[in-house]
Amino acid sequence: MPIPDFIVELRRAVGTAPLWLPGVTAVTIRDREVLLVKRADNGAWTAVTGIVEPGENPADCAAREVREETGFDARATRLAWVHVTHPTVHANGDRAQYLDHVFRMQWLAGEPFAADDECTEAAWFGLDELPPMTENMRRRIALSASDDARTVFDASD
Repeated sequence: MPIPDFIVELRRAVGTAPLWLPGVTAVTIRDREVLLVKRADNGAWTAVTGIVEPGENPADCAAREVREETGFDARATRLAWVHVTHPTVHANGDRAQYLDHVFRMQWLAGEPFAADDECTEAAWFGLDELPPMTENMRRRIALSASDDARTVFDASD
């Protein structure tokens, strides 16, 4: 996974010490389907995820991440869930914890493909036919696919 330049700079100063970072999960819905990517690092099917760049609006980040990873355009239509992830230790030893903004995204145009080295596949799945994935990712998708317009705020991960 490419590490954003601002994190590379931070890591020069703090090494592998824990970083608190803003993140996004972009759950793109088209009819009764959800866009998923197969991650290159661990082979898991997930919604598109990413790290918010300094000064970037989280909704804009979600749209950027969808475009970078799948090659098509989507826009954020609602913030479905804001939660804190459990602390993570990445394969390189870097430690981080994320304030995750889960957005429901509207598909605008194009068909998905693995557009960068962060994923090996990108495909639409029926909301009732999801591949194996974590319960946390299933919750992100369920909250985003719901017609309930409220944003959920909790620390459950």
